[in-house]
Amino acid sequence: MTMTKLRASLRAPVFVLAVVALTACTPMTRFHGFAPDARELAQLAVGQTTRDEVMTLFGPPTSDGALRDDTLYYVASQFDRIGPFAPQEVDRTVIALRFDSADRLRNVSRYTLEDGRVVTLDRRVTDDGIGDLGVLEQLLGSFGRLDAGTLLGADDDF
Repeated sequence: MTMTKLRASLRAPVFVLAVVALTACTPMTRFHGFAPDARELAQLAVGQTTRDEVMTLFGPPTSDGALRDDTLYYVASQFDRIGPFAPQEVDRTVIALRFDSADRLRNVSRYTLEDGRVVTLDRRVTDDGIGDLGVLEQLLGSFGRLDAGTLLGADDDF
């Protein structure tokens, strides 16, 4: 095969490989949730707008107040994924709408990803007690729990 024919035969595979490599490095963006923007929030009047009016304007919230029933949360997030890597959250907006006892809007708060902080969750896991025993101790400890019926293959059909 001559050098000219070799170059001609490699053009298509090299082109396809270049296109695949470029598309693999292109970030894929996903959007989750909904948070009203400043123009939409301008429609709300503190002290006048009711909880029902907010839900009519913006729809059901992403979450109600987990610790307090007087707050509605609207959350929107943007994730970018590049190639085989895990998605990265690049933007988050949380709108917290607080209401008074008469269900009138009391406060509007806006939080972004920069306002966030890491929350350590308390893991409540039951200890199985096996971690303190070695392999030999586990094997020797199981001998007392065997019964003859299991060893001999007896059926328990009465």
